[in-house]
Amino acid sequence: MPIKSKIRTIPDHPKKGIMFRDITTLIKDPVGFRLVIDNLTQRYINSKVDFDLIVGIEARGFIIGGALSYTLGKGFVPIRKVGKLPAAVERHEYELEYGTDTVEIHKDAIAKGMKVLVVDDLLATGGTAAAAAALIEKLGGEVTEMAFIVNLPDVGGEKKLKDRGYKVYCLTEFEGD
Repeated sequence: MPIKSKIRTIPDHPKKGIMFRDITTLIKDPVGFRLVIDNLTQRYINSKVDFDLIVGIEARGFIIGGALSYTLGKGFVPIRKVGKLPAAVERHEYELEYGTDTVEIHKDAIAKGMKVLVVDDLLATGGTAAAAAALIEKLGGEVTEMAFIVNLPDVGGEKKLKDRGYKVYCLTEFEGD
């Protein structure tokens, strides 16, 4: 698939033994970026996946989510790192491999009963996506699907999210290496 071929792999980043999948080479390429947005748009434009708005996870989820919101005519809501949003926020802390992190969303971003598509660039452990879903659900929203450009199935995030009842869609994946 051309999308996968446009993703750069950086060995030993951020630490030895990690093969970092860098989508910046994909989205800087106009054909690659168009392939991503066109593929996701085609999936959702006449889909049985029902949603009212798109939530993008900081930071690369903003790029994909913003463009997809435009092509689908849906609103866009960012989930950000702590301290970046100016109005009242809902916060969720979650576990990382070594420590914790926290994400936030504006308290008025999602009305009770709204259906939400979560978008991000890469699915690894699933921790950030699960935290995003927790925020959406705290506000009364329902996650109808999570979409990613890249899945790293060996890391276990896809299984973790599916085991929690979330639908997951990925454009491509890198196994093993």
